[in-house]
Amino acid sequence: MENGSLEDWLHSSVGMNEPETMRNLNFIQRVNVAVDVAHALEYLHHRCETPIIHCDLKPSNVLLDGEMLNYSTNEPSSLRLRGAIGYAPPEYGTESELSTNGDVYSYGILLLEMLTGKRPTNERFKEGLSLHNFLKAALPNRVVEIIDPILLQESVRGGTIADITLNENNLGNDEYLQCLNSIFKIGLTCSAESPSERMDMSDVVTKLCSIRDKLLRPTRLDRGIKTAYSTGTSGVVWMT
Repeated sequence: MENGSLEDWLHSSVGMNEPETMRNLNFIQRVNVAVDVAHALEYLHHRCETPIIHCDLKPSNVLLDGEMLNYSTNEPSSLRLRGAIGYAPPEYGTESELSTNGDVYSYGILLLEMLTGKRPTNERFKEGLSLHNFLKAALPNRVVEIIDPILLQESVRGGTIADITLNENNLGNDEYLQCLNSIFKIGLTCSAESPSERMDMSDVVTKLCSIRDKLLRPTRLDRGIKTAYSTGTSGVVWMT
């Protein structure tokens, strides 16, 4: 695809010749990608005659066209392994049956990675520490410490947190950080260890669309965070 994969944009220093600044996604673009992928999973899980399990959701399998719309592909070799390391749900390691809940887990990890810029296989996540646990311990009062530095720089340029410190009392007064916090919570719930505790993709779509609508209010657009965005499933094609 014209714009490569989500992996390229989240981790532009890997295999990319362009300057890093040319491969950065702003916050709204990341939310758009998250919404598109959520729409696609919701379609596969609930709108097909027989529910379809993607089974290998990860950044390298989310492809972006010229308009930054999403396409997804999966790899037969990865499917035999029931997903990629770091993205496969814990129950798949115990010979559990494949389920839509497994896709929800992978989606949750993908969402957390998109906002932190950290892979679930990051070397700091060992000895019982995971991307999920790392985020869970930091919320809700330490959002500024865990978001991708690129997003933090964007918010400063937009004038939204230039005066914000790590004081927890400031968090509730900033719309940008409130939305980040809400999306982090969705990612944490989706990547819960127990399948029964995870969200349904229909609920994920509803909540993310609500957050995006809040971010795209005229006051937000006036702050310079503008981008064309897809309205959902009409702009999504999944290839198997």
